[in-house]
Amino acid sequence: MPSSKPRSILGISAYFHDSAAALVTDGEVIAAAQEERFTRKKHDAAFPARAVEYCLREAGLAPEKIDHVAFYEKPLLKFDRLLDTVVASVPAGLRSFMMAMPLWIKQKLHLPREIRRALGGAFTKRIVFPSHHESHAASAFFPSPFDEAAILTLDGVGEWDTASIGMGRGGKIEMLKTLRFPHSLGLLYSAFTYFCGFRVNSGEYKLMGLAPYGEPKYAGLIRRELIDLKNDGSLRLNMRHFNFAGGLTMTSRSFDTLFGGPPRKPEDTITQREMDLAASIQSVTTEIVLRMARHAKALTGVRHLCLAGGVALNCVTNGELLRAKIFDDIWIPSAAGDAGGALGAAMFVSHQLLGTPRLPKKSDSLKGALLGPKFSDDEIRIVLEARALPHRHFADETELLAETARAISEGSVVGWFHGRMEFGPRALGSRSILGDPRNAEMQARMNVRIKFRESFRPFAPSCLAEDAAHWFDLDRESPYMLLVAPVRAEHRSALTETQRAAMRDPDLRTRVNVIRSTLPAITHVDFSARVQTVSEERNGRYARLIREFKRQTGCGVLVNTSFNVRGEPIVCTPEDAVRCFLATDMDLLVLENFILRKSEQAPMPEADHTRHLQDFSLD
Repeated sequence: MPSSKPRSILGISAYFHDSAAALVTDGEVIAAAQEERFTRKKHDAAFPARAVEYCLREAGLAPEKIDHVAFYEKPLLKFDRLLDTVVASVPAGLRSFMMAMPLWIKQKLHLPREIRRALGGAFTKRIVFPSHHESHAASAFFPSPFDEAAILTLDGVGEWDTASIGMGRGGKIEMLKTLRFPHSLGLLYSAFTYFCGFRVNSGEYKLMGLAPYGEPKYAGLIRRELIDLKNDGSLRLNMRHFNFAGGLTMTSRSFDTLFGGPPRKPEDTITQREMDLAASIQSVTTEIVLRMARHAKALTGVRHLCLAGGVALNCVTNGELLRAKIFDDIWIPSAAGDAGGALGAAMFVSHQLLGTPRLPKKSDSLKGALLGPKFSDDEIRIVLEARALPHRHFADETELLAETARAISEGSVVGWFHGRMEFGPRALGSRSILGDPRNAEMQARMNVRIKFRESFRPFAPSCLAEDAAHWFDLDRESPYMLLVAPVRAEHRSALTETQRAAMRDPDLRTRVNVIRSTLPAITHVDFSARVQTVSEERNGRYARLIREFKRQTGCGVLVNTSFNVRGEPIVCTPEDAVRCFLATDMDLLVLENFILRKSEQAPMPEADHTRHLQDFSLD
């Protein structure tokens, strides 16, 4: 029988990409956060000491009071794969192996020591190592609203596995099938990310956003030359065209030959080739995921599907999967990538190993993914007064929301900081930059003058849940911004001949400015949108802001993008938010119950402005 004493499990992911920590007590998620938010190092892979410290503080626990620590994968099994790979690829793989060795010898092979040291030597109990894909599967199923579901996990690679199909029922999961390295959908997608000039493990979003500008001209070539795809979605890569197993690049020279030349350099202009390559690999990725999903349905016979792993962040494919109606419903956690492995590992120990009862909630158990730190008015006031920044404090929320909504409707770009920080890569209305989706200039302005990023990248709409079906072809909630849906036909704009000609212009800056709907700032080139549905239950004040905007304008939708600039993590603290506000062209900053107007701030000296931007490590 499960113990009556509350049992707390600290989950940790580290040393690859986006380290994180999570704290679960008797199956309830208490706190979770990525290390990058505290260190301000984008995708920080170091041991998440500050995230661990936050989780313990939020839970009110000293290290010695933790019952178990769970690390999100098996490091010795991962090392086995590394050794096997280098032996198979000698001498080509020797250089990458030698580059990896110092970290393995110093830390990765001694994780129990590193974990106990990070906890000040006070933790003396058991450390558990679920497998990488068990952690992903647990993060997908245990917080989901389903009592039973098929589980599909897809990423680059864990220890040896690159994908898995599992089954979740009640408080248990069972792994049914796996796909083994080097044959990986995640690595295939990342190879095209690299080839198109974007950074692997962070540029996949860019490739997905670029895809609608192209045609899938290379999809047939990918199927013929790069992969052997089976009906169940399993695949084998033709490794002659790839270099990731033993080299320092993702693709080989034969890949260059297949696709018309060497990889695009990051600073080079994006050409039609890259647009068509993006469209092609997106099409192939969706086909593979749909095949895997059909196979998962055949294996399990259940009505619901949960997904996790980096590929599950591909919201275009998720939207296609939903519309394919293979399952009645699908659910993806807010942190589907490796950061979410920390939460999955903790929940795996709580439910799978300790037998903690699991009672699915109608929405889910992630608390809207609002699992990070929050800050009081007193803490914010200290920051504002230390900088002598003009501000106004609002005692009445109704007045604050009315003024904020009015500013957005008048064209202002607003930094919005409220409540607990989101867990996962998406801003969900706690650390967001907001704008009016009806404003035709908003997308270009936000991309170039606020985010300092590529102008072709689309922005997401936050929509009142009850209004989603009015604006989008979407018949269910999408709380974590992980589903792409078409804008409904009645809101689309008919293109003039001039606009049609602009859509053929090789310059993406011309295409992105073509108005496609009555909500031009959130409508992508293919009439799609990455929708976040917002409700009072999950989102609190953010939902009330959108409702006030609707009261003033008749439109229950806002542009929502993450509160950061390119190369910087999403802001965590009031100080982070103030720095970003001062260094960009944001008009308004709402910090809990305070509003700062850019027009009232002293002009920042050019040298300081440049230094602030350099601090953000633009890339």
